[in-house]
Amino acid sequence: MNTPVNRTILLLDIERYSDRDDIEQSFLRRMLYDIADQTLDAAGIDSARRLRADRGDSVMELIDANAPVSVLLRTLLTEVPVQLRKTNRMASSSAQIRLRAVLATGYVAIDAHDGWVGSDLNHACRLLDAQLLRDALRERPDDFALCVSDSVHQGIVRHGHPGIRPEDFHHIAPESKNGRLSAWLHGTAPVSGTEKEDEARTSLHDVAGESVGATAGEPAASHTPGATHITGDQYGVAGGNNHGGLSFSFDQRTAKDQS
Repeated sequence: MNTPVNRTILLLDIERYSDRDDIEQSFLRRMLYDIADQTLDAAGIDSARRLRADRGDSVMELIDANAPVSVLLRTLLTEVPVQLRKTNRMASSSAQIRLRAVLATGYVAIDAHDGWVGSDLNHACRLLDAQLLRDALRERPDDFALCVSDSVHQGIVRHGHPGIRPEDFHHIAPESKNGRLSAWLHGTAPVSGTEKEDEARTSLHDVAGESVGATAGEPAASHTPGATHITGDQYGVAGGNNHGGLSFSFDQRTAKDQS
């Protein structure tokens, strides 16, 4: 396995892809590639500075870490909704394309079988698959739901770069098979079934505590919900293959800031 290198990670996934027939899936894949290419081109990231893996209903992009993440994020927020509106205006109701997206940074290695390996990539893939992000997309009128990793929020979002409003991002902690994740969702976060159950249990606990306290003539005990912590690395979950003959050609150039 090659040495892990720092990369920007972009994941894009089509909603309800498996519900479509073969003709519709073929159309949706073409539209996904077009939207990804046009967005990355608009951000000044040409094919020599990125590597793509095709996952059927989604694409994974590893991008040169020297390409400005602020430019890419701003472009995702503006260009993808425009492309989706343009595409869906011309598509039938059964071929409407709606996308979930994750933007993250981290270390990724490529193994001897062209598989992509790294816990940062695994984390991004689990965010993409999180039910909370799926729920958010169902509530979005612009057919697009985007979340960013803690590292992107810390390094980019919270500083309020032009075109990026920190107040538009909200912290989320969706469940995954490996425990709770941490990320930042653009737009209002939905209340998932799990969160509703947690709130109900907390409310029930508080009511019970107040009742006991009143009976004993003592103040009710305070309740602090517990937190789940994830430790250790998991590797090999989100491998991918390089399609289309793309290759790394990373140099020290900085992409031209295009907004």
